[in-house]
Amino acid sequence: MTIENISCNKSFGGWHKQYTHRSEVNRCTMRFAIYLPPQCSNGSKVPVVYWLSGLTCTDENFMQKAGALRVAAELGIAIVAPDTSPRGDDVADDDNYDLGKGAGFYVNATQAPWATHYQMYDYVVKELPAIIEEHFPVSTQRAISGHSMGGHGALSIALKNPAMFTSASAFSPITNPVNCPWGEKAFTAYLGDDKTAWQQYDTVCLLTESTTNVPMMVDQGLDDNFLAEQLKPEALLQAATQKDYPLTLRQHDGYDHSYYFIASFIDDHLRFHAAHF
Repeated sequence: MTIENISCNKSFGGWHKQYTHRSEVNRCTMRFAIYLPPQCSNGSKVPVVYWLSGLTCTDENFMQKAGALRVAAELGIAIVAPDTSPRGDDVADDDNYDLGKGAGFYVNATQAPWATHYQMYDYVVKELPAIIEEHFPVSTQRAISGHSMGGHGALSIALKNPAMFTSASAFSPITNPVNCPWGEKAFTAYLGDDKTAWQQYDTVCLLTESTTNVPMMVDQGLDDNFLAEQLKPEALLQAATQKDYPLTLRQHDGYDHSYYFIASFIDDHLRFHAAHF
């Protein structure tokens, strides 16, 4: 797989780089960002945290706003941030922010016109890790994290692939998309009207049926405008309690849905993942 470097910035002794490549699964050009900590300069292979961003985001939001690179450099962890959807003039889109470009929901779409390009689950689970492990000095130790729609993606992907990820974490995740407006809209478009097909991408449903544990940490701001209608952390906590699942749910007074919240606690998440590598 050929990749093209389009930007390069030194940060905390390591390097933040952006690349584009032709995606076979999404049938378009995709972009991702990677932070390589200074430990890579001596030939060491480092573990990777995959970060999945939320609605309307690209690979740039987390890398520029989260303030994660200092601790990633300290711990010797690479961070990989893919885009949130396919892009291009021939890629299906919607006039609203919560469907189409910037809103891939990390599923494999089965319905027209979305199925042609929107194969974000296979991109995150199969294609992108293969590219990263071919081209960069990383090990096969992986963790996954994300925010909002990306939190949904991180937790559900980890539950579906427990042998692939040593840990998972999320900020303000959409925990139960089969039962919230964002999820219902996206899943109807991408997956069709059969709600049983939706459950394979729903964290609460997957956790309820899980037979293998992936340690999880979730942070949720209690002043989040989307808390009650879209995110439903109580459903996740109830499912984890019933399964005696290793979930740490931390709820924080005064914090909202923004990157100010993520930046306040991202160090904890990186140290959480480092403890499980």
